[in-house]
Parts: sequence; C-alpha cells; structure tokens
Amino acid sequence: MFKLDEYDYELPEALIAQQPQPIRDQSRLLHLQRATGQTTHGRFGDVADLLNAGDVLVLNNTRVIPGRLLGRKPTGGKVELLILDYARGMQQKTFTCLVKASKRPRTGDRLIFGEGVEARVLNLQERTCSVAFDKSADLDQILESYGHVPLPPYIRRNDTAADQHTYQTVYASEKGAIAAPTAGLHFTRPLLERLAQKGVRLVYLTLHVGYGTFLPVESTDIRHHRMHSEFFSLPPATADTVNSAKKQGRRVLAVGTTCVRTLEYCTGDQGYLAAGSGQCDLFIYPGYAFKLVDGMITNFHLPKSTLLMLVSAFAGREKILAAYAEAVRMKYRFFSYGDAMIIQ
Repeated sequence: MFKLDEYDYELPEALIAQQPQPIRDQSRLLHLQRATGQTTHGRFGDVADLLNAGDVLVLNNTRVIPGRLLGRKPTGGKVELLILDYARGMQQKTFTCLVKASKRPRTGDRLIFGEGVEARVLNLQERTCSVAFDKSADLDQILESYGHVPLPPYIRRNDTAADQHTYQTVYASEKGAIAAPTAGLHFTRPLLERLAQKGVRLVYLTLHVGYGTFLPVESTDIRHHRMHSEFFSLPPATADTVNSAKKQGRRVLAVGTTCVRTLEYCTGDQGYLAAGSGQCDLFIYPGYAFKLVDGMITNFHLPKSTLLMLVSAFAGREKILAAYAEAVRMKYRFFSYGDAMIIQ
C-alpha cells in the first residue's frame, strides 16, 4: 500500500490526449461506485443525472496565467522562465521562476523579453531563480503580450492561441495557477446552469495549482514524500453552504483533487469546514481518513503520481487500478486534456 511501484500502470502513449475535446462536456465519463468498484460509462454531461438536488458541488476558480516567458540574454543566448509565484510576486515585483537556458544565467544578469522588456536575476537556486522586473513594468501586460500557456510536459506540442481558452475553466476568475484544475475543464456554462436549476448548489474556492503537481514522487516509500505547498482561499459563503449541507445529510462533491485537498485541509476533526486562506501542503494517500468529501470528479492521472494516490485513498487502490485498466481497454483519453471519472 505504501510502495511507489504499487501505483504504476501501463498506458499506451497514444492515449495521452494532446488536444482538448472540441465540446467540453462531450468528453467521456467513467462512473466508479466507490463501495463496489462497479463501473458504467457515458458522457460528461451525464453528471447532471448523477447529482441530486441539495448536493453541493465545489469548484476551483483559479485562473491559469500565461506564465511561460521566452527571452534572451544580451549575448543572444536563449532563456525560458516559468513564473511560480504570481500572486506574491505581483506585490513585490520579484518572482520565483523555473529557468531553462542555453547557458545558466548568473546573479545580476539581464534577461530580455519581447520588445525590450527586461528582468534582472537576483539569485539562483538548484532549479529556480528569482528575477525582478522594472518597477514600472506591468507584468499582466507583459504576460498578455509575450507569455505562453504552460502546458504540461506530456503534451508534446507548442501552445497555441486556442489553449488560452481551452486550458482554462469557464469559471476561472482568480489569477495565479501554472496548471489548470483539469477536472473543471469539462464543464460548460449550460451544464452549470442545468445543475443549478436541478437544485445542486455550486460553490467555489481557490487553490493556485503549482509546479509541484508535475514533480515525481522519488521516495520508494510514499509516506516519505513531501508535498509542495500551494496558496488557497476558502470563502465564508462556501464554508457555510458546505456545513449546512452536511448538517442536513446532503452530499459534498469536489471537482478535482485540488478541491479535495483544500476541503480536507480546512476541515477539523469534527467535520466542520473553516473558511480561511493560507498554504496547503496536504498529501492524501491510502490510509487517510476522509473528513468531509463524499464524492469527486477527476481526470485520469499519471502513474506513480500523488494524484493517483489521492484517488486510491478515496476509492481503494485495487478499484482505481481496475477502473484505469478498463479505461485503457476502452481507449479513454488520459491526463489534462483527457476524459473524466466521477467517484461516488
């Protein structure tokens, strides 16, 4: 249960989705019954038939920033930055970035982006650097003009203008993520309206998905893994709606592992959800006792990933891996632009 190799599975590369489904809610949907392991198959729009009036659906309204900047050094050498801390950096005008370069920059180096936009390297770490833009620079305008969508590394193509929309949920509002909360990509505005009309209560929180979502687990014993922290904000209105529903015996379903982690992190031992903001570093793996979440909507996750461990904690490792094997046989599309599953 705690060995990393127990979370591996075979996935043909052809099943890793490179493009989004043209119509968001026409993605395929695998319905996994948590208690029995039974599966059924349909389209994502079917979620409206699987939820009941009074259920609470919690969605992550983070917005992906075009935080990948391609530039050069004054010598002409290429350099690439990925901004990791947009929200904090916007206040201080200094940003922590992943850096790739033909030759690693040094402290004090100038980096040039677009038409003369400059940043200066303040310090270097093993994988990252801190950079400062000119205090008069409008970073949002810089990103709008020169930034690229930070597609995951398993999407083996350059980003396009279309990704600025397709790699964003229709309800994204709070800037700060460098990866999309991908379970939410399947929702359309008409589907959300249909759910609301049915009596499903839609509430929102924010968790800015960070680069840690892409980092591999290196410990052979998963209990030794440490999660990177990510900023979250959970509004009082969301906490009130969730707590009221739980008192009434209603279900709370999380859209995506980001919502699962935030909800569980903010829930006390008595099952009461507290509003607030801070840094979430909760690592959920088998053996974890869920305090709040009754169901989840999620995409299919990478082998040996913390996200696969989370869904295994919720439904059982054997049931999850059996469902994944079935999805492979039925040629579901995997990962960020892929299909979805609902676990109830």
